[in-house]
Amino acid sequence: MTYAIIETGGKQLRVEPGRFYDIELLSVQAEEKVTIEAVLLVQHNGEVTIGQPHVTGAKVEGTVMRNLRGRKVLVYKMKPKKKTRKKRGHRQEITRLMIDSISLDGSVLSSGEAATGEIQPGESIENAVDNQPAETAEIQPGESIENAVDNQPTETATE
Repeated sequence: MTYAIIETGGKQLRVEPGRFYDIELLSVQAEEKVTIEAVLLVQHNGEVTIGQPHVTGAKVEGTVMRNLRGRKVLVYKMKPKKKTRKKRGHRQEITRLMIDSISLDGSVLSSGEAATGEIQPGESIENAVDNQPAETAEIQPGESIENAVDNQPTETATE
């Protein structure tokens, strides 16, 4: 599994290709590509690269899915024994970012297309990972499940 720790909006996030994350508002429109070069750590196949403070040559590429507003946070201030009460609300502006790829020194370590697999109708989860069609077994009337799985014909006695 490949992941990176990036710094954006004053926060640090652990990101993986093929997943989306809500980060501080970026000044880009939806469906635009974004490159983040403030990468603090990259892990690929057990090999960890740590930056001092940033990893040189590492970058994370992503696509902005949409800009939205976060949940409302209520701020309520009150002074006891006085008639002072203040109720304010705040909604943070957020950018939803889909991570496309993580690259180090110009070579793409992992991309979102390889990390996510879609399951087709009638396909089992194990076969979706291997992208191979699922095997199906039909059970005939009077046939046991073990014989149907082994694809062996059943022996019926005819009298």
